Amino acid sequence: MRESRTGGRRRSLPRLLAVALPALALSVAGMTAAPSAGAAPAAHPAPASRVTQNHKALTDPDRQTFHTTGKAGQKVPTTHLCATAHPGQASCFAQRRTDIKQRLASAVAAATPSGLSPANLHSAYNLPSTGGSGLTVAVVDAYNNPNAEADLATYRSTYGLSACTKANGCFKQVSQTGSTTSLPTNDQGWAGEEALDIDMVSAVCPNCNITLVEANSANDTDLGKAENEAVALGAKFVSNSWGGGESSTQTTEDTQYFKHPGVAITVSAGDEAYGAEYPATSQYVTAVGGTALTTAANSRGWSESVWHTSSTEGTGSGCSAYDPKPTWQTDTGCAKRMESDVSAVADPATGVAVYDTYGGSGWAVYGGTSASAPIIAGVYALAGTPGASDYPAQYPYSHTANLNDVTSGNNGTCTTSYFCTARAGYDGPTGWGTPNGTAAFTSGGTGGGGGTCTPAQLLGNPGFESGNTTWTASSGVINTDSGEAAHAGSYKAWLDGYGSAHTDTLSQSVTVPTGCRASFTFYLHVDTAETGSTAYDKLTVTAGSTTLATYSNVNAASGYAQKTFDLSSFAGQTVTLKFSGVEDSSLQTSFVVDDAAVTTS
Repeated sequence: MRESRTGGRRRSLPRLLAVALPALALSVAGMTAAPSAGAAPAAHPAPASRVTQNHKALTDPDRQTFHTTGKAGQKVPTTHLCATAHPGQASCFAQRRTDIKQRLASAVAAATPSGLSPANLHSAYNLPSTGGSGLTVAVVDAYNNPNAEADLATYRSTYGLSACTKANGCFKQVSQTGSTTSLPTNDQGWAGEEALDIDMVSAVCPNCNITLVEANSANDTDLGKAENEAVALGAKFVSNSWGGGESSTQTTEDTQYFKHPGVAITVSAGDEAYGAEYPATSQYVTAVGGTALTTAANSRGWSESVWHTSSTEGTGSGCSAYDPKPTWQTDTGCAKRMESDVSAVADPATGVAVYDTYGGSGWAVYGGTSASAPIIAGVYALAGTPGASDYPAQYPYSHTANLNDVTSGNNGTCTTSYFCTARAGYDGPTGWGTPNGTAAFTSGGTGGGGGTCTPAQLLGNPGFESGNTTWTASSGVINTDSGEAAHAGSYKAWLDGYGSAHTDTLSQSVTVPTGCRASFTFYLHVDTAETGSTAYDKLTVTAGSTTLATYSNVNAASGYAQKTFDLSSFAGQTVTLKFSGVEDSSLQTSFVVDDAAVTTS
């Protein structure tokens, strides 16, 4: 039990002065306010610099060269990094080429690693070289990779991408309970999977933050808890490169672990050729099939076919035996959930470059649908935050013209042809196809877009610099108290921080015009005297009756972090945006909000 701390509210006197004597507080703040928490230390590149660096790396002609390693469907020797899943467990789907010598970065020197590069993937899938700033993609895997951060640094620096580390707030590595110190047991097989996953997220969305959530084991329950933790930590995009056979219990697991509206959850379709696998057949996730990707003399410059190497190796697909068919899936041959929805490169013969020194010996070429799931998660992040009540697997079904339709190849034999054979339009192995830009991964017609919209910023007094105007707030919340620095200017909204039972609120209503997409952003700093991984004090952010996010003392960090939410589903409506901070009876937690905005496009 924690002890109650008398006088635990470390800002009692400044808060009272700020409320009772605003003029004095303003003058004092002008003389003594701490430097803005939004000013990053020199060692941490500013977001604009990071975006510029990544843009140059992805568009540099010298990085566009494709170093081919094989032909589509070619049988190449690989090692499967994880053991076959037993009932109640999952296997990872990463495969590493064994015919291409692994090399440490020091041995590669100035040479380009074999396999598809970030620039190759952006070229093949017509992806923007900017986007994703402030958004987090979570990767859920089992066991620990002790070299994850260091190996990621090598991958990114080799391709000219900005640093993504724990120190600059870009990379986080946690257990299934959110602990950053008590991580699971090391495992070389899953370590390779984790290296592949975080490298692919980096390749597709280098401006995104990455949270690696490591389950204690490959048991369904532990992986499910890690899934929930990823969402609890605020990720709106979660990649899963693992799975196993279907079972009658999976619909229960759906509700326990994968039913997260407003979160784009991607799952690998599996590597054992034709046949449905779970959790790819969950009604709440985007099932990602696999292709072979090669250069071609066509307008796109690339060509894709179904990944299929043998009767036991290739992308998974099929009709679920248990999961109900979601309303947005309209194929008629399967009465239940059909796998897959979309696809991306997975064939090891046309595989991706990965750097791993714990499960492997440096640079290697990887494949499997373990590559395609994090690629698609990164594309979702480039497209923007999903609608708060949406299951983003539905998005591609409303934008089929914005995908590369894969029409050749199969992954086995089946009674209903499209379950295993590519065709024009929808098919099991590749879904509606592969990314052609990001339009197919936005809410679009399902969330308020599609009309004429005048870009605008809708919030009044967005940076609180006009004091207690426009916003409805608890007494003293909007202030210039120097105990917490503003992100910019003098004012900010400081909720809680008393160290005693207390509730603060802050709200404003906005009307989102019909036909507009809308994005809600704000900067948040969480400061606390609490310790440990228990959430004692909480800040809940809502849009009307929809909860956008919940933060707590566990999310404490130095400086501000920008948060972004899609309000497009509220087009044509007036919605109240509200922050509610609830503090328990001891040890302060301060939730500081600044520079909010609702922008339409």
